[in-house]
Amino acid sequence: MALELIIFDCDGVLVNSEPLSNRLFVEALADIGLQISLEQCIELFVGRPAETNVATIEQMLGRPVPPNFLADLIARAEDHFAKDLEAIPGIEAALSKIDLPVCVASSSAPDLIRKSLTLTGLLDRFGDNIFSSTQVKRGKPAPDIFLFAAKNMRVKPENCVVVEDSVAGVQAGRAAGMNVLAYTGTFPREALKEAGAHTLFDDMSMLPQLIACVMPPVTESCP
Repeated sequence: MALELIIFDCDGVLVNSEPLSNRLFVEALADIGLQISLEQCIELFVGRPAETNVATIEQMLGRPVPPNFLADLIARAEDHFAKDLEAIPGIEAALSKIDLPVCVASSSAPDLIRKSLTLTGLLDRFGDNIFSSTQVKRGKPAPDIFLFAAKNMRVKPENCVVVEDSVAGVQAGRAAGMNVLAYTGTFPREALKEAGAHTLFDDMSMLPQLIACVMPPVTESCP
């Protein structure tokens, strides 16, 4: 394996948006008559594209969501992000130690990805190498977004590493034929392991070493 590209998810991997987003999502669902717990929200919706989530909500409700549901939710999220969004602890230092090309492949809309990275000072790390599930036919857990990112970066899938935090994202990375490193900041370790993650880690300072361990020769210091 000749490792050539690191593909990062955004929410929960680069920016610490999941706690804010999930709380707002639960509140928005309650407003339209669907009561679920935070744990259920994470299990059902995190890492999946908006269209898939809306279809799930409508199935649970037994009726369509209000026409402005997504727009209102995004507006509320952007307002809270502007005040409270932070980078995942340790990600800036980790990125500075990674010499390989990097890109972002996220289920979020392109504008929201860029705003999140701008607010946390990470946008310059990725430049124009930002890809969204809105650009492909199928969202995670299908592999489309990761294959799309690899194609645009002109790298073969088998030469990519994916950094994810969600079950759907891990499944997508595995389906794309990529090595998947799973950050355990959002989902339980066991769920990520069952989804097929090659390596689990809970501290972003470990990431550069884990990436180095994907490339031969593997040393005794590798987990």
